[in-house]
Amino acid sequence: MQWDLGLQGLGLLVALSLGFGLVTALAVGRGAARRLWSMAIAAVACFGVGLITSEMWFGWATQEELQPNIDGLSFDEVLLSGAVTTVLVVLAARLLPRRA
Repeated sequence: MQWDLGLQGLGLLVALSLGFGLVTALAVGRGAARRLWSMAIAAVACFGVGLITSEMWFGWATQEELQPNIDGLSFDEVLLSGAVTTVLVVLAARLLPRRA
């Protein structure tokens, strides 16, 4: 397997992950500690899922087949997988009971 993700694509993936983390923190909406933990978990999860989506799942496709492809990053696919990951993290944070 050959990784073709460049610095610009990696930077965009980091920015998207942080953005999804902020959305998660706003959606969870309880206590500062809970927001920070959910934001961190969502950002790391979105980065990992986005990397897997772009480089493993859609890594076979050429730039002509996947548009927009930003420096090796399959933008639309990463955006969709990040949104799904964010929804799952928000649901988990809201549904899991708090510890005493």
